[in-house]
Amino acid sequence: MLRASDESPAGRAERLTALHAGHARAVLRLLLVLTHGQRQTAEDLLQETMLRAWRHLDSVPAEPDAARRWLCTVARRLVIDGVRLRQGRPDEVHLVDMTWIPSGDDTTGSALASYAIRHALDRLSAAQRSLLSEVYLVGRSPEEVAGRLGLPIGTVKSRTHYALRALRTGLEAA
Repeated sequence: MLRASDESPAGRAERLTALHAGHARAVLRLLLVLTHGQRQTAEDLLQETMLRAWRHLDSVPAEPDAARRWLCTVARRLVIDGVRLRQGRPDEVHLVDMTWIPSGDDTTGSALASYAIRHALDRLSAAQRSLLSEVYLVGRSPEEVAGRLGLPIGTVKSRTHYALRALRTGLEAA
C-alpha cells in the first residue's frame, strides 16, 4: 500500500486538490455556523484546515466520508483553539476613527438621517433594493449575485451602479 508520504509531490497535490474540491464547501458551512456567520474568519479557518491536511496527508483517510469527518474535526478544533486563545488575552482595541458616528445627544440628526435613508430606499424599485441588499447588506460578490439571479456579471454590475446612483439621487433630494 502506498502511503501519502511515499507519493510524488504531484500525487500529493492532486490528492489535496481532490480533498478541497470534494469537501471545502461542507467544511466552510460548518465553520460559518461555528463562527456565527463571520465569513472572513471561516475562510481563514478553512485555509488553515486545508494546510493541516496538506501537512498531515498521511493521516487523512482515503474514504470520502471519513476524510470529511477528519477535516470537520480539524476545523472544529481550530475554532475551539481560537476561542481559547481569545479568552486568554485582553480584548483587542482597534484604532478606528469613530468621529463620524453620531453622539448620543444627536437624536434629531439621527432621526433625520434615518428618515432620509428610508425615503431614498422607498423610491427605489424592489429589484434595485434587492440587488443592493444582496451586494452590500448580505455581502455577496457580484459574481455570486449573478449566479443566484442567472444574469451576466456585467448586467449585475451595471444594475448595481444605477441602483446606487438612484439611491444617491434620492438622498440628495431628501
